[in-house]
Amino acid sequence: MIYLKSFLVCGFICLIAEIILDNTKLTPGHITSMLVISGALLSFLGIYDYIADFSLVGSSIPITSFGNALYKAALEGFTDKGFIGMFSNLLTTTSAGISGAVFFGFIFSLLFRIRD
Repeated sequence: MIYLKSFLVCGFICLIAEIILDNTKLTPGHITSMLVISGALLSFLGIYDYIADFSLVGSSIPITSFGNALYKAALEGFTDKGFIGMFSNLLTTTSAGISGAVFFGFIFSLLFRIRD
């Protein structure tokens, strides 16, 4: 049952992104940004925690979880250190994911060539 819930939630998030991609003139970068913002907004409203409790790992795989992590890190930094802490904790919490994306993007750009 855990696998089914995870598949349904992750698949639903990806389905929404695919419908937007197919029916609008938005680029994948726009849609990715929208999903990050929607993850942060759902976290702000307190809905993302319910989704995470229901789907377990299914909500941590799509890009919406990055928005959730950004929001939670900023909120934690703000409550601990004030306005400046919001930005410093934001970078501390998410730096491993960002660094990994840059590193692996560089490695794959060396290994593969873009075809026209």
